Order: sequence, then structure tokens, then C-alpha cells
Amino acid sequence: MGYRDVMSTSASPADPRIELHRLVEEQAALRRVATLVASGAPSAEVFSAVAQEVAQVMRMPMVGVYRYDSDGLMTVIATCSDRPHVLQPGTRWPLDGQSMVAQVKRTGRPARVADYTDLPGALAAGARESGLNATAGAPIIVNGSIWGAMGMSSPDAPLPDQIEDRLAEFTELVATAIANSQAHEQLAQLADEQAALRRVATLVAQGATPHRVFDAVRSEVARMFNTPVSMLMRYDDANGTATLVTTAEGFLGPVGTSWPVEGDSSATAQVCRTGLPARADYTRPAQGPIAAAARAAGGRSAVGVPVVVDGALWGVVTVGTRGAEALPADVEGRLAKFTELLATAIANSEAHEQLALLADEQAALRRVATLVAEGATPHRVFDAVRGEVARMFNAPLSGLLRYDGNGTVTQLAASDDYSGPIGRSWSVEGDSAVARVCRTGLPARADYTRPTQGSIAAAARSEGTLSAVGVPVVVDGALWGVMAVGTREPEPLPADLEDRLAKFTELLATAIANAEGRAELDASRARIVATADATRRRIERDLHDGAQQQLVWLALAVRAAQATVPEGLEQHRSELGRVVDGLTAALDDLREIALGIHPAGLSEDGLTPALKRLVSRSPLRVNLDCRADGRFPEPVEVTAYYVVSESLTNAAKHADTPVVDVAVAADGDALRVEIRDDGRGGADPAGGSGLLGLKDRVEAIGGTMRLTSPPGAGTSLSVELPLRDHAAPR
Repeated sequence: MGYRDVMSTSASPADPRIELHRLVEEQAALRRVATLVASGAPSAEVFSAVAQEVAQVMRMPMVGVYRYDSDGLMTVIATCSDRPHVLQPGTRWPLDGQSMVAQVKRTGRPARVADYTDLPGALAAGARESGLNATAGAPIIVNGSIWGAMGMSSPDAPLPDQIEDRLAEFTELVATAIANSQAHEQLAQLADEQAALRRVATLVAQGATPHRVFDAVRSEVARMFNTPVSMLMRYDDANGTATLVTTAEGFLGPVGTSWPVEGDSSATAQVCRTGLPARADYTRPAQGPIAAAARAAGGRSAVGVPVVVDGALWGVVTVGTRGAEALPADVEGRLAKFTELLATAIANSEAHEQLALLADEQAALRRVATLVAEGATPHRVFDAVRGEVARMFNAPLSGLLRYDGNGTVTQLAASDDYSGPIGRSWSVEGDSAVARVCRTGLPARADYTRPTQGSIAAAARSEGTLSAVGVPVVVDGALWGVMAVGTREPEPLPADLEDRLAKFTELLATAIANAEGRAELDASRARIVATADATRRRIERDLHDGAQQQLVWLALAVRAAQATVPEGLEQHRSELGRVVDGLTAALDDLREIALGIHPAGLSEDGLTPALKRLVSRSPLRVNLDCRADGRFPEPVEVTAYYVVSESLTNAAKHADTPVVDVAVAADGDALRVEIRDDGRGGADPAGGSGLLGLKDRVEAIGGTMRLTSPPGAGTSLSVELPLRDHAAPR
């Protein structure tokens, strides 16, 4: 059957068999299209199949599927034709003149054009050029709106009557397939978005750095929307700038570059000002540095959408093109939905970073607290505090200064003598960060690139410092000092540095207070022990120079009197002899008492001779190994002597052992004393023995004492006395 025969048949009264056959053909065509949709075929393939099926069912030489775009143009989606024509897929046409496609768009109803010979407009000209004399079409209604049109053309003969009505019946069925195809595509897009989110979320769960997360966000957006330009910028409301967090191929400069957003017509600036999605066309005159830089880098159009984290504008995701092609009309909506999902990942990443920072702060505090617990000097604690701050905040310049309360601060710790050597005092006049903290008790920031006053500001400037932040260190409710960090880089210190540094110094203030309290306690204990030793020496000296000398003189006097007793008075001579013996015994007892008060000869002879005399008087056999020649600081010698003396006394009273080993040796900066026996053990300082007094004496001069005495397994006492913090006797 030929084309004219088909036209003749179409014009004749309806034949039931022909109608049934047509219906069967249409249903078969719909099933084939529906099968394509169900298999997940791309939209372009579905539209091409629609055109082919309609051409076959309607017996038309040319069929086209056209989509109406939001910019007022029409896009050719698919065609089926047995001859050349200009309406190729992908071409876009204005809806001017009286073309069939324009009439369908205006009326929403089927339309036809019988002759394009004298009609104006681009589509009419294209139809004439392609030899299409007549066209008919019907709207494609998808989800209640005109999505596009389907048209057919007759180059050789008039179109059959009511062909557009038949086409309309078919497009109702085809619209369902198109809607399903679009829904399938939307589901695929949603699945792609979800997969992208999972990839980003996996990075967050693995503890990736925020920079890695942000770059992954940008990469996923670029891949999803197939755009050559993509970037993520963070908005700083405090100073009205947007800072590049990550960008494709260095677009708009290196990461960290900041741009002002006021008076800028770029998509990014519009989003920052309004908090709403925005679009920019850089082929037109644009204002502002971001727009100018984008145009200079070859950008042609851009779309930006806000990234909202915890209810506030966090930043902007922007995609753009460098070519003549325009971004899709729905990119704002799709990108906005995607960034809503990604905002959660960003929030989680920042929360993960905050937890890591908190853990780092806690670890820093533990390290400082350990120093305090080990009895480190305040100077070591202060330097550790400064070092932890420098490491935590990556600050090359840092210092800890103590406020003296008289208008000055004193440098306690510094990196590379920042702001001067340790111990230097500064007046707190002027407008340096340190001076402001001392005057207000609040965190302060200083910009040394501007004219500033005061000695601290001048010193900082001479060191090349460009900006600094200081926070108060408050101990026991009063301003104790200032922690300061500075930078020589032109970029300002982070905006949240004051808050983070203040929180850290709040934790460290406790450690500082404990260190000072420990230092004061140790100094007090040392003073008590030194006073007691001085009192012992005075008593021993008084006994030696007073009571002992009187007893010796009395004994000599009685001996002299005894020698003058006449013959015959033997009883008197014997009585005087007993008095002399009593005086001698009393003198020996007094010497023993004096020896217990202070070791005889320790100050004159030194530790080794004193220990040898002590061992010689012990009722136990003592193996003495003394490798401590020379003199040591007096507190060390006295403490070591009493450690050995008390240990031998305890062993004689409680250990039930005949032998004790004593080893004394000077090793570097410490004197070590070891006493061991194989007795019954069970010694416990908490039991009220002299061991508790020994422990206090040892710790008072900064030493350590370790006791091991399991029941039935002997006793081992190990003492280490520092030499570096005490002056040796002259």
C-alpha cells in the first residue's frame, strides 16, 4: 500500500478492522517504548524510539519530538525522517512566527500549518529549506504541564484530516513513557547523589581532614553536573569575605585566597549577600573582583547555591562553564538539594575536627599535668605550656608572660626569645595584644602592620611580627599572666583563635596553679628540714663546747684531787675514782646523744668518713660499698647519712638479720643510696616508723625514695638525691 493509498484510507469512513489494527499497532508501540524505559534506557534513546514508533504507526515520512525550554526557545530532542532536513536533534529554534510548534505552545492544543510558503519566522524558513510543506502536531503533557510537542510533516501531499487528533491520542500514551523515563532519570540522579554522599561520609567516618572532605565535595559536584568550573568557598560574615576552600584547576587563585563580596555581581557574592541560589552571566558587563577574575579566567556563566550548616550560611558551592553552552535551567534546584545532603557531611567533618582538637587539648593538658605531678620546676612547666600552645595552634611565635601587678609583665617562656629573653620585664603601656589583656583582662588582638605604641609592640614589630593574639591566664580568680601567639605571615591569625586559646589556657591555669603550689610546698619543706639541721648542728656544737667541756674539766679536776689524797685515806681515794668513772660514763653518753642529734665530723670530714664511723658502731655486720669520694652539697650529705643511719637502726630492731649491704655512689647529677637485707621484710612507712620521716626529708630536697619490703623476703631501700639544684660546700 502506497503513501497516497494510506491518505485515501485515512480520509474514508472508519473501518472497524482498520481501527482495531491501528489500536493494536499503537499499543505495541507503547509496549516497546515502555520496555525501553523499564530497562533504564537513557532519555535520548527513549525519545528517538518514540519518533520512530509514531512514524511507523502514522505512516509519516518525518516525525519529531520537541521540548520547550525556559528561555523561550525550542530544542529538537529526536527525529525520524527518510530525507535530509535542518531540524536536527540538539538544534534550538525560536518560537516566532506562526509555526505549528509555536501554535501548540501558545494554545496547548493540537495545531497544523498547511503551507509554509509565505509564513515568517525561523521555523517556517527551516521547513521551507527542508521541503516540508505541511505540518501537524500535538502537545506532550507531562505531569499536567506542556513539556513539548510531537509533530509530523508531509513533503509531498496534504496531511490527512484529523491526523493531529490521532497524534494527540498517541502522545497521551507516549507522555506516560516520557514521564516514566524522566522519573527513572531522576531516580538515577538521586541514586548518584546518594552514592556521592556516601563517598563523602565515608571520608568523614575515616577521620579525613576537613580539606580532603571539602575537595571531595567539590569533585563530586563537578562530576555530577559535568562542569569544568567548580569550587567551594567559605563565607566569613565578620569581614564580608569569601575564601577559597577548594577549586578546580586553580580557578580564582590558590586555596586560601579571600575575596570581598560587597558590590560584586558574581554568583558567589550574590549568594553570600542574599543566602539564596544565584546565577551570573560573565559575557555581560559585571562588577566586582570575583566577577572580573572569573571573566579573566574564561568563565562564561555560573550558578552558586548556599551551603547552610547548623542554620547559618557556611559557604557557597559554585559550578560554571567556560564555553558558549548555558548551564541547565534546573541546575540551581538540583545543586541546592545536593548541597543540603553535603552540609551534613561538612558539619560532621567539622564536629570530628572539633573532637580531635578537644582530644589534642586534653592530651596537652595531661602532658603538662604529668610534669607537675613529677615535681618539675615551675620554669619547666611554663615552657611546656608555651610549647603545647605553639604545637596546638601551629604558632611559630609564642610566649608566656606573668603579670606583676605593678604595670609590668615578665617573660617566663618564649619561642626563640620571642619578645625578649627569659626574665625580661616589659611595661604594659601601649596597644600591644599583651598590654590590652593586662589592662582589660580580656582576649585581645593586635595588627602590627599599622602604627602601634608601646615597648612590647615595638619589640614585636622589630621581630617581624605582623599580627598577634593574647589571652589572659587566670589563676585563683586573678589575672596571672598572658599567653601570646604571633605570626610573621601576611594572612591574619584565625578568627576563632582567641576562643580556642582561651579555652586551652583555662585548662592550663589549673596546672600552673598546682605547679606553683607544689614549688611553694617543696620550698617550705626544704626550709623546715634546713632549719632542723641547723638546730641540730647548734645543739651538737653547744653540747661539745659547753656541757662536754665542763664534764671533761670536772673529770680532770677530780683526778687531780684524787692524786692529792694523803696515805691512809684510801676510802676517799676510791670514792673520787668512782666519781671520775661516773663523769667519764656521763661524757660518753652525752657524746652518743650529740652524735644522734648531728653526725660528728660530717661537716668537717665529709660523707664517706662519717659513714665508715657509723658502720663501725653498728651491732650488725655491714658491707659498705662507698663510691662517693669528695664533697657534696650539705643537704645531700646530711640526708644520705640519715638514710643509712635510720636503715641500720630499723634493721637492728626489726629485720632479724645479721648482715646489711649498703652501697653509695655518685652518678652524674645524682647521689644514689641502696640498702638491702635478707630479713623478715614487711616494712611500711604508713606504720609510723622512721621511714616516713626519711621520705619527707628525701623529697624536701627534690629526691625520690622507693621501698620494697614484701613479708618474709627482705627489705630493699633505694634513694636518689639530686645534686644539680644544690650548691656544694666550700
